[in-house]
Amino acid sequence: MRAVRSILVVIEPEHPEGYALKRAKLIAGVTQSHLHLLVCDKKHDHSGLLEVMSNALRLDGYSVSGQQTWHENLHQTIITVQQAEGCGLIVKDHRPDNPLKKALLTPEDWKLLRYAPCPVLMVKTQRPWTEGVILAAVDVGNSDAEHRTLHASIINHAYEIAGLAKASLHVINAHPSPMLSSADPVFQLTETIEARYREQCKAFQDEYGFSDEQLHVVEGPADVLIPFTAKKLGAAVTVMGTVARTGFSGALIGNTAEVVLDVLESDVLVLKPDSIIAHLEELVAQR
Repeated sequence: MRAVRSILVVIEPEHPEGYALKRAKLIAGVTQSHLHLLVCDKKHDHSGLLEVMSNALRLDGYSVSGQQTWHENLHQTIITVQQAEGCGLIVKDHRPDNPLKKALLTPEDWKLLRYAPCPVLMVKTQRPWTEGVILAAVDVGNSDAEHRTLHASIINHAYEIAGLAKASLHVINAHPSPMLSSADPVFQLTETIEARYREQCKAFQDEYGFSDEQLHVVEGPADVLIPFTAKKLGAAVTVMGTVARTGFSGALIGNTAEVVLDVLESDVLVLKPDSIIAHLEELVAQR
């Protein structure tokens, strides 16, 4: 998070003082990042609004620029500008879609989470980050090199946010239910599964210094347990990863980050593996 030098802030003209700008200002205040304000609209001119907002931010000591543009749809507009401006983080307000509309069409915010080649912070609440709880959601059951790197990134980002906000770090890992038919005896008992997952989290505990009480290894589906744990802890931010699943499998299965986006009662920071980010950057460059 501290390495971010430029933040893309999506401004909604009907909600110009939205939560997203407040969160971006909080981060930029600590990291000294540049703020690039973006209005996605092809019908109405919002140059006056952008100028007023930019001038106010400059008076407060922020480095800021702004633009209004449109490219085909909302998520492509945001990603095109993010790449052109070299922004290392996208910050956007999230409002739940109509359930019927969501059943028929993939929501734009889901598409942004899938295709953005950088971390995306979806801002949902006014809850202060300061002295709150930052929840990192990992799945150490996926232990290939790419997922191990992603897990380390998730916990590192959560740790940095906790430091930035003087908050406490908690980590959740949902694990599968026991299977008596499993060839591995470890996965035949809840106790042994939990012990295996806790052992795999030990390296993170040693590096980032969080206690057993801050590590939540629980049995059940991640898309249920992550929102439940976030609500129980009163988390201000939930940090997650996504494999950016697309196409037919994405339409059928979805990604955990997408599925829990509307349910979580916290802000949501979504990260991707470096290899997927590189691939998405190539796709954007080919347009």
